[in-house]
Amino acid sequence: MRKDRSYGFTLVEILIIVGIIALLSAIAVPNILKAKISANDVMAQATLKSIANSYENYMTINGEYPPTTGLLVGATPPYLNKDYFTGQHAGFTYASSGDSYSYAVSAVPIDLGRTGTTTYTITTGALFQ
Repeated sequence: MRKDRSYGFTLVEILIIVGIIALLSAIAVPNILKAKISANDVMAQATLKSIANSYENYMTINGEYPPTTGLLVGATPPYLNKDYFTGQHAGFTYASSGDSYSYAVSAVPIDLGRTGTTTYTITTGALFQ
C-alpha cells in the first residue's frame, strides 16, 4: 500500500502569496518615497539655516558678509564645516549670491517632485519658499 504524500505548496498558494506581497509593495513604496522627499525638504531648510548662521557669525566677527562662500568653508576654524555649494546634497543643489551688506542662498531640488517639493531661499536671515 502506497501513501500519497504531498510536500510543498501548490501553484495556487504560491500565486496568492505573490499577489499579497505585490499588493503590500504597491501600498508601501509610494509612502516611503513621500517620506524621503519630506526628509529632503526638511534637510534643505536646516542646511539653509546653518548656512545663514555661518554668514551671520562671519558678519559679527568681520563687520561684513563674505564676498565668496569659500571664506565660510576655508577659514580657520571654518564658519561652515561642509561645502554645500559644490555638488548635490540630499536631493538639492545650493547657490549663493550677495555682497558685503546682504546675502541670498537658495536650495533647488535636483528633480522637482522626486527629490524635493519646492525651491527654498534664505535672505539675510529670513527663510522663504
